Amino acid sequence: MTPPDTNLHRQKKRHRGPLIGIALVVLFGLVIIFYWIGEEAFFAPGPDTAAEDPAATTQAPVPAADTVDETLQPGDPEVEVGPRDEDPTSD
Repeated sequence: MTPPDTNLHRQKKRHRGPLIGIALVVLFGLVIIFYWIGEEAFFAPGPDTAAEDPAATTQAPVPAADTVDETLQPGDPEVEVGPRDEDPTSD
């Protein structure tokens, strides 16, 4: 069963605009995807960064000679210890 008045030239003319619009949207999406991938690759850490250098992550920083050791010891008179806050969720 065919439609009674099939005019392929008129249908091509009517569908040209929407098909061009769809093609432009697909092209825009591809450009955005390739831009995103390129940006991620450009800003990715390289092998010369400290993130991948095993020697940089295993060594502890050396403190300066004039730093003061401020570790807390039991019974320090300068430390004020107040009452512990009760947990409101406990029964």
